Amino acid sequence: MPWRHMFKLDPDRSISDEALDKICMSGTDAILVGGSSGVTFDNTVDLLSRIRQYEVPCVLEVSNPDAAVPGFDHYLIPMVLNTSNPDWLIGHQQRAVREFGSMLPWEIVFAEGYIVLNGDATAAKVSEANANLATSDVIAYAQVADRLMRLPFIYIEYSGMFGDMELVRSVRQKLHQAQLIYGGGITNLEQARLAAASADTIVVGNILYDQLEQALLTVQAVREIQE
Repeated sequence: MPWRHMFKLDPDRSISDEALDKICMSGTDAILVGGSSGVTFDNTVDLLSRIRQYEVPCVLEVSNPDAAVPGFDHYLIPMVLNTSNPDWLIGHQQRAVREFGSMLPWEIVFAEGYIVLNGDATAAKVSEANANLATSDVIAYAQVADRLMRLPFIYIEYSGMFGDMELVRSVRQKLHQAQLIYGGGITNLEQARLAAASADTIVVGNILYDQLEQALLTVQAVREIQE
């Protein structure tokens, strides 16, 4: 998918109708729905029903199989590549397919290889990720996902802090076919520009709840890189 900019909304966090209207009408390429904790079927359905009032594509990141709500345009299944617990690489996914496989719209379901690099983030703690990695280790994880596993998406996640853009660029240069997504700590235009120049897609999330107007400007920052 030719996404360059995505806003990420957490079903477990409140967002006003006015703010949601600005987000969905901002020109972002897609709305990504997901979170590290507190995501349920009910709060995901509620958020989807509100987003569906707009034409923007809506993507569900299925971190909790019980919250796999029908009606999204695409579904992304995270596989945490640098986890120390195989459940987060293949175990949860296998159990979800065993239970829901017959109902999955496989033509719009895609795997994404996560590399979580902020050890203090909830995502790292929940997934038991080893975030203390050298650049060569991160590149190797990405190449395993890209070349061996043939995953369509690789997501470098710094959740809560702005990451190392030199590392992100190094990973991108080594990829053959996977689309590189970056998320984490984008709070201003300059960071959005740097991230957009380093990755194929950027995800802007937390700032939506704290500094909405600044978040909305990141859409234009990505457009400037494209031009």
